[in-house]
Amino acid sequence: MTDHLSTHLRPDYPFEEGLVLPIDKPLGWTSTDVVRKVRTLMRRLGHRKIKVGHAGTLDPLATGVLLICVGRATKQVDTLQAEEKEYLAEIELGATTPSYDLEHPVDTRYPWAHITRAEVERILSGFIGEQEQEPPVYSAKKLEGRRAYEYAREGEEVNMRRAVINIYSTRLETCELPTSPRLTVRILCSKGTYIRAFARDLGRKLSSGAHLTGLRRTRSGGFQVEHCLSLETLQAKLSPPAPTVETNPV
Repeated sequence: MTDHLSTHLRPDYPFEEGLVLPIDKPLGWTSTDVVRKVRTLMRRLGHRKIKVGHAGTLDPLATGVLLICVGRATKQVDTLQAEEKEYLAEIELGATTPSYDLEHPVDTRYPWAHITRAEVERILSGFIGEQEQEPPVYSAKKLEGRRAYEYAREGEEVNMRRAVINIYSTRLETCELPTSPRLTVRILCSKGTYIRAFARDLGRKLSSGAHLTGLRRTRSGGFQVEHCLSLETLQAKLSPPAPTVETNPV
């Protein structure tokens, strides 16, 4: 896919016929921000009514694989979104935040000196399989027609409905215990899995607290992050060539 894009992606590409653009979403951007950016690029190329959508939301504080569907490829959104995802999660033990990530400051601290690498690996293995997960209150889940985060920001109590997810594998990539409470975990999971909630549950199972300090989606279905396009590269490929200035021979 990437070789195809590198070779054939250009301003005169037949986008209406359909194209899946694997984008490496930058930090701080919402998934909708990326869709708007691609839609703007399409309009500059004259595709004013072309459809653009994404297959699988990434939080603003997450980076990595975001599949942008253009033209007829928007019909593939549900299929692409249903495929398994792989994440690299940076987690700090011993502290929680209301959003389970760095969107909010730490609200509670917990002991973590009792936690060992062996215990972390044992608990991680227990996450594998089908299970029910409670989504974060600060999420885009809809409750009675409103987003859950709207209730949370207004200070209202919210009862989140548990969702069935599947975690296929977990692997402890780095562990700074016992000198530091920081971990990096690779997680392969199903659609609908909240890695922020995974971090929350990991902390609880370790008789402590935990929150995400970084998150990168490294794969979505068959699309890997090392084969994704940056927005800068995409814009460069879709920029019309500068007009040639003819000069009169002397």
